[in-house]
Amino acid sequence: MTTLGYYAEPGPLTTAGPGATALAALPSRLPDLAGAVRGLLTHEAGSARSATGHLRATRQILDRILAADPRPLTEPRPAARRLAGCCRHFTLVTVAALRAHGIPARARCGFARYFTPGRYGDHWVVEYWNAAASRWALADSQLSPELCQALGITFDPGAVPREQFVVAGDAWIRCRTGDLDPARCGLEGEGQSGWWWIAGNLVRDVAALAKMELLPWDMWGCMPGPGDSISDTLAEEFDQVATLTADPATATESRARYDDERFRVPAYVHNFVRQTNEPVFETI
Repeated sequence: MTTLGYYAEPGPLTTAGPGATALAALPSRLPDLAGAVRGLLTHEAGSARSATGHLRATRQILDRILAADPRPLTEPRPAARRLAGCCRHFTLVTVAALRAHGIPARARCGFARYFTPGRYGDHWVVEYWNAAASRWALADSQLSPELCQALGITFDPGAVPREQFVVAGDAWIRCRTGDLDPARCGLEGEGQSGWWWIAGNLVRDVAALAKMELLPWDMWGCMPGPGDSISDTLAEEFDQVATLTADPATATESRARYDDERFRVPAYVHNFVRQTNEPVFETI
């Protein structure tokens, strides 16, 4: 299968299940699709997550949305009735909808520069194939016109500049070369940034490129924990993976590394927020 063909088909977490017909009715083009997704989801900040914030699969998200309101997904829900999630939820549903329309798309894990001045904030966006330009482009479905105005964002959320969203591999490389301070990458707060956070996002990005889009706080394999040191050997392996994933043209080649059990998502992962081990395919 070609790279574009691979990313045009749903993966384990972007399969819609009973909601497939409803998902396929969403617009196929940005920004209409992003607007429809924002009409279904609301972003919850902070570490205290609702139960829906821990949903991993698109079918779970759609089931919850449609159970609460069976109207077509093109009809926005009242703000108070939108499903609570994080940036990864906005990205996941957008990727799932694009794939439902046969449009190559993938979730990317990394760091956004446009939320807090001077910070590279933990974030997820969509990387989709722009057929007209014959290249991969970035889009942030979470960015509403109101949020863009509040943050002073002037770029098109459907064409996020790569200097504004830095994929995890690029952040790793820039930190290794001294061009970026790892303490600026992550979230604000004690122990929520640095090398361990960047390495974790790099592994999550590799998994997402293999169509396993886990939660931003899921941990497994060779991800270091807070305060853990990263051996020279592992750092060199991260260098190699980061070089592949930093370039959208070679990012798909990281799927070969995903065969390594240290990168591959196991049946159970550690939910860092809940501090418990959970099955990846769990119905909440």
